[in-house]
Amino acid sequence: MDQLPSFRFHADPLGTGSVEESTNVCVCCKRARGFVYVGPVYSEEEYSECICPWCIADGSAHEKLGATFQDDVEIGGGEWDPVPQASVDEIAHRTPGFSGWQQERWWSHCQEAGCFIGRAGHKELLAAGERAIAAIRESTGITSDLEWEEFFKDLDKHSGPTAYLFRCLRCGAIGGYQDCT
Repeated sequence: MDQLPSFRFHADPLGTGSVEESTNVCVCCKRARGFVYVGPVYSEEEYSECICPWCIADGSAHEKLGATFQDDVEIGGGEWDPVPQASVDEIAHRTPGFSGWQQERWWSHCQEAGCFIGRAGHKELLAAGERAIAAIRESTGITSDLEWEEFFKDLDKHSGPTAYLFRCLRCGAIGGYQDCT
């Protein structure tokens, strides 16, 4: 089994569940390399669980199949910092995405896209610490402590509402957002 490629904006795609061990043959390179991408793929054809991480990393899945792995319009900007076009291209075309309940968004900070840490519920946010909890609370817009406590205890990594955590590559700040089923 080959060692997984590294991704600047998604440091642990195996740990986040975007890549899994598999004997599937990659539709792009025609090799079974021991791992397959299981996150969202945006393309004209259906490519479910048949693209290897190496073909994402080197851009060949995008070039040969027209596959993208994150909607480029949802990378930074809006309520977050704008992101350089080179980073948008790297995330959309050469980085494993992640599955959300609704349209996935890629958090940004310090004029750069963040590194996806993973999905989080109440337990995971507690483990991530006060900065992560504060960032997700801010993303909800909930100002009432009572409402926040109710929402916070309902956060669930697997069944929503779910938080999506990122780390700033420049200053280390934790941020993200939450969505519901």
